[in-house]
Amino acid sequence: MLGLATKPKGTIDAVGLPALAQALSKKGPRTSDDGAILPRVVMLSSAGVTRPGWSEEKKKALEGSAGIPIVRLNPFGILGVKEESEKELRRSGVAYTIFRPCGLNDSWPSDLRPVFSQGDIAVGRINRLDVAQILIDILSTPEATGKTFEAITIANSEGYYPPAETIGSSLGRLQSDVENDGKGPSDEVVLATYAIMQQLLPGEKQDASQLAMGQTYEQLDKGETGRLGEKGKEKVAEAGLAPSS
Repeated sequence: MLGLATKPKGTIDAVGLPALAQALSKKGPRTSDDGAILPRVVMLSSAGVTRPGWSEEKKKALEGSAGIPIVRLNPFGILGVKEESEKELRRSGVAYTIFRPCGLNDSWPSDLRPVFSQGDIAVGRINRLDVAQILIDILSTPEATGKTFEAITIANSEGYYPPAETIGSSLGRLQSDVENDGKGPSDEVVLATYAIMQQLLPGEKQDASQLAMGQTYEQLDKGETGRLGEKGKEKVAEAGLAPSS
């Protein structure tokens, strides 16, 4: 694993996905029954990929997103590798969707309602089972084509927030990657989305920037140290985040 980590530009993200996208771009489009274009390539990326490159001013304004452990430490430069892979996919010409789930947590309940956002400011939790379901649903959802977005899930209090029958209506409200000259959501939209998403954080303190890598929101509330040590002293090599090849 450590050997692979020292060569991140030889990973699946950096080499395999762009090559696959180039090959599939030569095929005709996938379409729904009513003729709408469906994504041919769905990339499982990660929330936070753009944040290491934010200006210091933006990092300060959006500290709750920029100060989380994976962004602060960015082990093996993994976020930059994924960001470059995203760019290659967008340039390939193939119909695509880029899905950036937030914190993967199998202790978090599954079969919850996803909350989708754009601008790479989302922070929170999502169970891998829900990530898998979203990936499957994207393949048959034309509203997902040509878009990049993040997702968390919210706790299903007393059954009031079950998953919607389709993710199409939610994704239909998001902008495509070519809108706004390809610059993504405007600064005003990003700030408004950030203010809302920060209110959906788990825990009582709701301050993701104070987390150490490997520490849960519940541990932060109780003043307990996470599995990788104190903030600023984390044993990153034990996190198991080396890029795969």
